[in-house]
Amino acid sequence: MNKKTLSIITKGKPTIPVIAHVPHGSTFIPKDVRHSLVLSDAELKKELILMTDSYTSELFAGITALGGLALVNNYSRLVVDPERFENDEEEVMSSKGMGAIYTKTANQQMLRKDLSAMEREEMLSAYFRPYQEALGKEVQKMLEQFERCLIIDCHSFPSKPLPYELDQSINRPDICIGTDPFHTPKELITFVMSFCKAKGVKLTINKPFAATDLLY
Repeated sequence: MNKKTLSIITKGKPTIPVIAHVPHGSTFIPKDVRHSLVLSDAELKKELILMTDSYTSELFAGITALGGLALVNNYSRLVVDPERFENDEEEVMSSKGMGAIYTKTANQQMLRKDLSAMEREEMLSAYFRPYQEALGKEVQKMLEQFERCLIIDCHSFPSKPLPYELDQSINRPDICIGTDPFHTPKELITFVMSFCKAKGVKLTINKPFAATDLLY
């Protein structure tokens, strides 16, 4: 397997209990994964444009500037998607061929050749589980230091829905905040809504993308 580091942790001791998690900002695909993708180089380039949350590291750089940490996935989500459930039976996006290991493109065409059970296990062991473990360790360290941790999953999304997306409404906001009834404090939701309203920013909660995706 390629030896590229799974993630980048911003160096330095954090001064605030916030982690910026950037899972989909990379276009890097190692050679041992590229051969399993059936797309031509030109097709893959177009797919990466559609599926990469470009510039998310830059968009959320303010978190590290204020003293938080950034955990950035160095691999494209076309390698594995660290925000999915490992078991496809538990993952709603597996119905679109986009579980932990994608099998379909944004336009719902074939992305990769069928993996054997052994090949799938190798992919999960090499790329998916180590990432989950690394993320969990950073969260635990934050909890030990501050007794709390705010994790912000940092994404971007297109102005028009892609064919694979569950929500096909064309009336999209400037910002979508995904929440969880257990992990997301109501006070935080209220603050974000008030802030965006004051700035004239169109905000929606859990639409077009619902809930929180962080799994570790």
